[in-house]
Amino acid sequence: MKKTHYGWVIVWITFFAILIAAGIRSVSSVILLPLELEFEWTRSSISLAFAINLTLYGFLGPFIAAAMEKIGITKMMIYGMVLLVLGMVISLIMSHIWQLYLIWGIMIGFGCGVFLTVLAANVANNWFEERRGFVIGLLMASTAAGQVLFLPLLSYLSDVYSWRIGISMFLILGLLIIPLVAIWMKDSPKDKGLLPYGATDIPHEKDQSKNPIKEAFNVLGLGVRSVPFWILALSFFICGFSTVGLISTHFIPASSHHGIPEVHAASLLAFMGIFNIIGTMASGWLSDRFDNRWLLFWYYGLRGLSLLVLPYALGMNSYVLLIAFAVFYGLDWIATVPPTIRLASYYFGKEQGVIIYGWVFAAHQVGAGVAAFLGGYFFEIFDGYTITFLTAGLLCIMATLFVIMLKKKATVEEAARSIS
Repeated sequence: MKKTHYGWVIVWITFFAILIAAGIRSVSSVILLPLELEFEWTRSSISLAFAINLTLYGFLGPFIAAAMEKIGITKMMIYGMVLLVLGMVISLIMSHIWQLYLIWGIMIGFGCGVFLTVLAANVANNWFEERRGFVIGLLMASTAAGQVLFLPLLSYLSDVYSWRIGISMFLILGLLIIPLVAIWMKDSPKDKGLLPYGATDIPHEKDQSKNPIKEAFNVLGLGVRSVPFWILALSFFICGFSTVGLISTHFIPASSHHGIPEVHAASLLAFMGIFNIIGTMASGWLSDRFDNRWLLFWYYGLRGLSLLVLPYALGMNSYVLLIAFAVFYGLDWIATVPPTIRLASYYFGKEQGVIIYGWVFAAHQVGAGVAAFLGGYFFEIFDGYTITFLTAGLLCIMATLFVIMLKKKATVEEAARSIS
């Protein structure tokens, strides 16, 4: 019987580490209303903390990518999870809004950045020559699962006991995953005396003398001179605006505003998560076989249509429409990630493509941060979320125009010349 390649062990360790980090990140959507009630903080001030979180860990992406090249994936994963655990501990005793900004904005933002930015792309590129798109899809599915599958339990614990109980659950999970990463996680196939899965030649050695910060900015300089970079960044800004920033943060409060119990809304998000896993894995499989530009075209277009329908589904308090939205939107939620990573590697090469994706992901998180803040701010102005949902839907339609502008045969040099 053929021995299983160790790369699949790495994939599953990474899968569960990302699952936990994404679950910690998802806590924001559950504790927003309890924090309002307990501390009498405004929704916009609480949303600002989560906006800082999203924006910070997005901008850390390219530096984390370069740091992983310099000091290794395993060490970065340990450092990141330790920071998340510390954030969980301190958040149990916070009492002032500035502490929310420090803990959930900065500490947890940095820790999430290690797992939710470029880790999936790094693991896939290091360990797999074949099935890379499928691996990226699987690992991004863990991001999707972590963000929503825990929500019904978190919402129940928060409603019956306290939001601190839900945070304590993730504190325990974080403590459990740290030794697993330390013992079994490896940076590259070379550490196990293997070639990447599907590879026939030894990959070239990476230059470990590069300064991570300098390398991140050098690659950014290459990116900003190219059309593909700006198209991917703009479309991913819209992706972040219409997913993590808006739905992950404000779907439960928006549902509660329309009279839907918080636990029911969390269950709808979890239902989205089930289809999100299916959609993301399918997207990884499709990205290995079809033109990634057209995949993005359809993903953004269909997402935009679903968001345009959402305000009416909430307004009519129709569970049938909301379940249909959960299925439709869930299939599309993180499906954009595998094609975007593939296109970044296609235009900029495997090594630089990961760092480029880090910068593109920074744009994603800026969009997420803008939506997280504006969702709370517009709620206070318009007493609802309709304007924000409709804006997100129209932006997604606009993103379809961006992605079809990508040239299939363009190289970085050609793209740079086209704007010089």
